[in-house]
Amino acid sequence: MLQDLLGAVGLASIYLLFALGMSLTWGTIDILNFSHGSIFMFAAFSASVALEHSPLGFLPVLLICVAVGAVLSFLIQVLAFEQIIKRARDRRTAEMQILIGGMGVAIIPLAVAQDHTKSNPFGFSASTFQTTTWEFAGLRGTNVLLITIAFAAALAAGTAWWLRRSRHGLALRAIGVDSEVASIMGVDRRRLALGVMAVSGGLAGLAGCLFTYTLGAIAPESGDTLLIKAFACIILGGVGSTGGVVIGALLLAVTETLVLTRTSGLWVDAVAFGLIFLVLLIRPAGLFGRKEVRRT
Repeated sequence: MLQDLLGAVGLASIYLLFALGMSLTWGTIDILNFSHGSIFMFAAFSASVALEHSPLGFLPVLLICVAVGAVLSFLIQVLAFEQIIKRARDRRTAEMQILIGGMGVAIIPLAVAQDHTKSNPFGFSASTFQTTTWEFAGLRGTNVLLITIAFAAALAAGTAWWLRRSRHGLALRAIGVDSEVASIMGVDRRRLALGVMAVSGGLAGLAGCLFTYTLGAIAPESGDTLLIKAFACIILGGVGSTGGVVIGALLLAVTETLVLTRTSGLWVDAVAFGLIFLVLLIRPAGLFGRKEVRRT
């Protein structure tokens, strides 16, 4: 039972690192980025291509993934989402066009990776980093599992503190409540939006790196599956709540693990999303959301 719980915490950590970036942009600058899964995949793919030319250790691979994710997300904001917002008739139209635009943009990195890999899985087998297994008090895990849990806990706590205590975090929260009033008060929405998008992409790249090391290899389509799970975590916890994303990731991962270990595994997605449906029937805004959503 404890071993299953440890596995669930590791899975929740991956969900959290991935969903945290999506939640950050959705809860502050009101951008639900459906290209997030593609960024996650392409960051890991870029590191695997780099490894084809030179063997690298864990830290260089991680830095490549984070940098590629941040740059790609930044470019998507500048070249796609900003242009949509400038040309949209109103806010609701912009939101819908951003959703569609994100889906369209996501196809480009996906096509590049599929063409290079012929749609086969890719990984970091050429990396000099070695995954090791440890045992303690009857529990078994890997060094990658510990690193993943540590990153997830630290970044979730750091993000929550930053949003509530730092000057830029408070400015982002002000944008989430009322962007027009925030602009009148001197908040530079564009600069903060670019920064948040870069951070979001960096988190996606980090998740891609750790997920690839955990599984050994991922497919070009792996980001699409995680995108759905991340969306579920955010909705379950409540849009704009960092703590809600943490709880949502844990609930989803624990539910999936219990179903997987107690049944044939065919009902994993059905039971997990059934739980989300039940929660939303009771609390439509999510566990930690509000009726009138004040993002972040």
